[in-house]
Amino acid sequence: MKAHDVIIKPILTEKSYAGIANKVYTFKVANNVNKVQIRKAVEELFNVQVEKVNTIKVKGKEKSQNTKQGRTVGKTSDYTKAVVTLKQDSKPIAFFESLS
Repeated sequence: MKAHDVIIKPILTEKSYAGIANKVYTFKVANNVNKVQIRKAVEELFNVQVEKVNTIKVKGKEKSQNTKQGRTVGKTSDYTKAVVTLKQDSKPIAFFESLS
């Protein structure tokens, strides 16, 4: 699996912004990858050294909408979130540094 297929997009929330100063970054990743594949993808894409990777399975939320035909109920998709911590001697990821 290619590195671009493993990492889907960065997650930018208040909590993830707080971790940028400590070299902790959050990404939305493919559902069928493991921590080793995430580590290799981050190291390949951003040329950094990863210390550890934590993964979280996020369940989709149920959404409802009122229409002319009545109430419809749907669900957002499940996804996997990866919290990546870089080594202290590693350079920071430039994309996140430009945001802070």
